[in-house]
Parts: sequence; structure tokens; C-alpha cells
Amino acid sequence: MVVFNGLLKIKICEALDLKPTAWSLRHAVGPKTQTFLLDTYIALNVDDSRVGQTSTKQKTNSPAWNDEFVTEVHDGRKIELSVFHDAPIGYDDFVANCIIQFEDLLQNGSRHFEDWASRPPCVVLSLYEDCTPQPQ
Repeated sequence: MVVFNGLLKIKICEALDLKPTAWSLRHAVGPKTQTFLLDTYIALNVDDSRVGQTSTKQKTNSPAWNDEFVTEVHDGRKIELSVFHDAPIGYDDFVANCIIQFEDLLQNGSRHFEDWASRPPCVVLSLYEDCTPQPQ
């Protein structure tokens, strides 16, 4: 198995056409449910460690962040992007997530990867690796 060791730079650009979950609509009434807009942010994890969180974008189902994160990774196996609705009361509502394996990213041998995560949340993900991955 290939793991990633080195400095990782991630830019989270945008998410497109996010859909509110039934749970996030639990307090909505009437026609509001048809046009419910989310207050979204993305939590970024590498393996089981929190790397960061984007700013919250208010009242949009197609948020744009362009937030960049830099972290030192040791024996990294996966990147997880989880989209949440910033709920005004109680816990924030889970909307969608995407898991990307480092091994899949590093197979082409490139030091730069940029692509759309094709499943919701359709996050544009740019990765820049500053160190060479090391086989384990």
C-alpha cells in the first residue's frame, strides 16, 4: 500500500447543487421546503485527523470557498471532505461527503492533481504535493 508522507496543500473551491437533507428541513414549513438554502461548510480530515474547516457560506446550495489548507502528513491514506449545514440550534446537519484515497491520487506519479470529485458534493479539489510519496 502506498502512503503519503510530506507537505500537502489542498484548495477547496466549490460545491454545486447541494440538496438539503430531510433532517435539515425538519424545522422548515410550507413552501419554504422547495427553496430551502443551506449555510454550508466543509470539514477536511486526513485519515482520522482534522486538518481544517472552510468558512460557512450563508444561504446557498452552490457555495464557493477557495479556501486553502496546508498540513504535514505522515503515513496518509485518505482525505475526507464532509459537507455540513451550520444549524442554528443543536448539532450541525450532515449533507454529503467524499473520500479520496492518496493511493488513487498518486498513481499517475504527478506532483499536481486537480479534478472534480464526481459525486456530491461535487467539490473541486486541487492537491499539490511538495514531497515524494514513500512506499511502505
